[in-house]
Parts: sequence; structure tokens; C-alpha cells
Amino acid sequence: MAANNRRMSGKKGAQIGSGGKRRRGLEGKGPTPPAEARKGHVKNRLANAKAKQTQRRTAAKSRGKSSSELVVGRNPVFEALRDGVPATALYVQQFIDNDERVRDALKLAADRGGIHLMEAPRPELDRMTNGLNHQGLVLQVPPYEYAHPEDLPAAAYDEGDEPLIVALDGVTDPRNLGAIVRSVSAFGGHGVVVPERRAAGMTAGAWKSSAGTAARTPVARVTNLTRALEAYKKAGITVVGLAADGEHTVGELAALDGPVVIVIGSEGKGLSRLVGETCDYRVSIPMPGGAESLNAGVAAGIVMYEAAARRARR
Repeated sequence: MAANNRRMSGKKGAQIGSGGKRRRGLEGKGPTPPAEARKGHVKNRLANAKAKQTQRRTAAKSRGKSSSELVVGRNPVFEALRDGVPATALYVQQFIDNDERVRDALKLAADRGGIHLMEAPRPELDRMTNGLNHQGLVLQVPPYEYAHPEDLPAAAYDEGDEPLIVALDGVTDPRNLGAIVRSVSAFGGHGVVVPERRAAGMTAGAWKSSAGTAARTPVARVTNLTRALEAYKKAGITVVGLAADGEHTVGELAALDGPVVIVIGSEGKGLSRLVGETCDYRVSIPMPGGAESLNAGVAAGIVMYEAAARRARR
């Protein structure tokens, strides 16, 4: 009988004193997780919602920042430095021929300060520029930090002014964008709004055309221009579109006296259909000389001058 008990003691299964349960079943599941980690708990739902909100903000912030840019070649690099284009690093090829343009670029970078001077072998510069003819000089321009469209009228009201904003619809030439930024700055405007897609952004070319005014005139970027204009309208800002077949002329539109967004379309196509329908007014610039259209930068300057002149007479 004792031998039989010894044989039975090696059997798998429930043991005496286990209450009929297997030993593994008696092992605990560990400490109770915090409420934030328990699925279905109210604190878990709140934590998930907060995490998603943080992700959305991070994504929005990354969309509001363009990628870094490289200016390539001795003359372009020199001109960018001379015209005040922001830069973080100047890459110089090892054993480069030290001509006048190279010396001038190095001096400008050193005088400005905050620009890292980096020496690199030619193959490395070839890789950075994807084989472009860099001539031994490559300037790195930092990503442009775009404003939020709501920041533009808010800044105007903070200064005790009524918003004067320019929005661009289909303007794809960075030089036109820079010229418009320059006009907005010259005539007391509060910023420029550009679409995220199929539109010029604040590149080195736009910085150069702005003649330094991009440093003090904010540019906001939006995913949908029509929605942004509708939001401005709800905030009490009049939206005025510039169109060759506009019902009013720039000189007779009293709405330019108050809070206004002036929308300028592309040179060839003008305003898109949805943007045109969103405008409260559509105005034209009289051209007795018979020209069919004006450059977007020139048109912006004319309308901004008229708006500034009206405001000065109030």
C-alpha cells in the first residue's frame, strides 16, 4: 500500500490541499494595474484621449514647418548670405579654389554669426546635393516656421489695429510670394496666408525677394484655403477677392477700410471657383492700358496701397 502511495505521488494533476485546482491556477496575476492602464476605466479613456490630442498637436506642428533647404553654388550662396536669408551651416569643399566669391561668402557667414562653417570632401557635397553643380559651396537654410492663421488677426487686434491680411490662391512662384510679403510689410499688413499644396512656400528664393521683410511679416500655411477664409468671415473679417471681372473696382470698395482679407489668385487662372464663391466681394484693378492681367506681386502692391491710403484718411 505504501509503495502504491509513492507511485501515485508522482502523478500530475490536483494535489492534496489544492482544493481541486491545479497549482498554476493558484498563482496570482500580479499587482493590480493603475486605473489609467485598465481598459474601460474612465481614467483609461481620459488618458487615451489626451494621448490622441498630443499626437494631433504634434502632427499639426510638423505640418506647420517646412523642410530644410540647400542653396547650392558660389553666386547663389553669396547672394543668399548677402540678402539675409536665414542659414544654419555653410559647407565648404576641402581644398577649394579660394576665389573672391568664396572669400566673400565665408566673410559674410562669419560676420553674421550663428552659422556653422563645415569643411567637407567633394563626394560628401555631391551626395548632399544629389550631384548638383555646387562649386564647393552649400548653404543650409533652416525650416521656416509658419504661423497659425488665427495668429494674424489676433496680432492686429493686440496692436489696436483692424486686420489687413493677404491670402494667396494658386501662386506658385516663390519670388512672387516674397514680393507680396514685402508689400504687406510696406503697407502695414498683418501677414500672408498660403495653402499647403500647389502653392509657393517660404523658400530661400522667397526670402530673397522679400528683401528681409519676411523676418517681421508672418506667413501662415493652411491645409484648405476655403475653410480658412470661411473661418475669417465668421470672425467678422471681410473677404475680398481680386478678379479681372470683379463687380467692384479697388478704388470704390469701402470694405477695405475695415478688417479685411485680400485674396489674390494666380496670374493665369485667377481665383479658383470655390475661393471666388467664398469671397464677400470681387474687385478688379482698372487697367486703361489694355493689359490682360498683372503679376501677382504687382497686383498685391496696388491693393495694399489702396487699403493703406483709405485707413490713413479715416
